[in-house]
Amino acid sequence: MNQLDQLKQYTTIVADTGDFQTMKAFAPRDATTNPSLILKAVQKDAYKPLLEQAVRDHGGKSVDAIIDHLLVAFGCEILKLIPGRVSTEVDAQLSFDTTATIAKGRALIALYEQAGITRERVLIKIASTWEGIRAAEVLQQEGIRCNMTLLFSLPQAIACADAGAQLISPFVGRIYDWYKKSTGQEYSGADDPGVQSVKRIYDYYRKFGYPTEVMGASFRNTSQLIELAGCDLLTISPELLQKLADADAPLTRKLSPEAAQASDLQKLTLDEKAFRFMLNEDAMATEKLAEGIRLFCADAVKLEKMVAALR
Repeated sequence: MNQLDQLKQYTTIVADTGDFQTMKAFAPRDATTNPSLILKAVQKDAYKPLLEQAVRDHGGKSVDAIIDHLLVAFGCEILKLIPGRVSTEVDAQLSFDTTATIAKGRALIALYEQAGITRERVLIKIASTWEGIRAAEVLQQEGIRCNMTLLFSLPQAIACADAGAQLISPFVGRIYDWYKKSTGQEYSGADDPGVQSVKRIYDYYRKFGYPTEVMGASFRNTSQLIELAGCDLLTISPELLQKLADADAPLTRKLSPEAAQASDLQKLTLDEKAFRFMLNEDAMATEKLAEGIRLFCADAVKLEKMVAALR
């Protein structure tokens, strides 16, 4: 078996793309999208019709409403190609507004349900700020499942699990980027700080019985993926999916519930003050969270301008 097929024995594979052809080629169970991926997709001739149709069908509505319809249109098309779930992201501009995030999550699910998609097949993607986590707590209680993104630290992961989030997406590659830039060192294999972060989170969840799923995200190389074999899910770009498919070196399971029990992690209880203090103490997580929100906001604004120009 190639490495992709070997990895599928231990981990659910998720396509990190808005490209439908990729999903046909690699047969992932789930798919994730974000503002950057959707922006990239609608600039391609193959996907422009989805943007044009959303504007044509809903041109009398606000730009925000048209974008909601566009995101759901992408999600519906993706769900025709995969057996599992699609993640659709709340506007990053709402990352510090609990009330607005709750409203947006409800609105997106309502659009999916109007399109005949059950809420079990959709994950609402929310930034792992304190405000975003509180919004997820409310949405989860309503049966709206959440994927917590822009997650770079154990305190964020613990708060998400305590809130009952369905799934978290810790960012491996962006953690790696920060440490590489900060120290001037290259990291590989088990020494990779991004890999170590996800392993620590996975071990914490399994040791203390949290049902929240861990989906490693934002990868830079196949070494990071191989080191996280056994993680609940891994969301992988088309380029790295192809590299795994082209390789046939043996791959073994690295993460497991049994191994997690042997970790020396201690259980933490976090209120808002403790969460904010621990996050602030982690320079990498603080910087990458802020940067990630800014980048997603910038792409969301670009998408808004494209929609406005077509109205």
